[in-house]
Order: sequence, then structure tokens, then C-alpha cells
Amino acid sequence: MTPPALLTRAARIGLSVAAALAFLAPLATRITVGSAFYLTGSGKLAHFDNMVTYFTELGIPLPQASAAFVSSLELVGGIAIILGLGTRLFAAGLASTMVGALLTADKERFLESWNPASEVSPTDISSFVFLLLFLWLALYGPGPLSLDRFLARWLKVDPERTA
Repeated sequence: MTPPALLTRAARIGLSVAAALAFLAPLATRITVGSAFYLTGSGKLAHFDNMVTYFTELGIPLPQASAAFVSSLELVGGIAIILGLGTRLFAAGLASTMVGALLTADKERFLESWNPASEVSPTDISSFVFLLLFLWLALYGPGPLSLDRFLARWLKVDPERTA
């Protein structure tokens, strides 16, 4: 085999392996962020009065209702994202809570992180990283190992549109 043919064959094998393992990216992302948000949501509900106080200090409107909504969304959304159920919807909702965190609790550090002289980078701000992961899930979908995909096939909906 000539070197270009060998390189072409190696590239084809590499691409085939990558395609066969592509299901792992959304699955690992869903398990990671879903678990994190299930835990934060349950923690916020367990210490609800502290959350209301914190939201009040941040100047968030209707702190009690906001804390209840965010805590519940994180708990239920975390479970749903792990299962791959309503992934795009829950990912979009949780992404919006990360925008809220960036505009309130993490605002100062996030703005500072864009300064080239800062010792902090945007990826050091967890709400920004979670925002990016949720946006990816909302746009890309849950992947083939998900209840969304199973339901799409069962309902005879194009699974690529719900991927």
C-alpha cells in the first residue's frame, strides 16, 4: 500500500470509529449536567429559605416564586435531561437560568473574565460552561440513547428532528 492509500485507510477507520462512538458525547453531557442540576435543585429545595434570602440579596424579583421555579426546574430538568426526556425544552429552560446567574450572581466575575489581564477566564465561571452545554443539548438534541429518540420512533416522528 502506498503512503497516501495507507493514510486514507487510517482516516476512514478513524472516522468510522468516531461515528460509531458519537452517541457518547450527548449521553455523557446529559448524565453530567443532569446529575449536577438534580443535585443543585434538590439542595436548593432542601434549604429553600436560604435560597429565598440569597435571591432577595441579589435583587431578583419575586424571590420566593423565583427560587421555587429555579429549584424545581433544576430538580425535574436534571432528571429529565439524564433520561433524555424533553431534552431540548429542559436544556433551553436551564440555559435561561444560567443566563440569569450570569446577569446576577456571577456578573462581576464573568465580566472580569473577559479582560485579557484577568487571572480568570470565562470557562472558570461554571454558569457560563453550563450555559454552553445546555445550548449544545438544546440545538444538537439528546442523541440516540434517549427517551426522546424512543418516543419519536414510537410516535413515528422523524427521529433526526428530535435527535
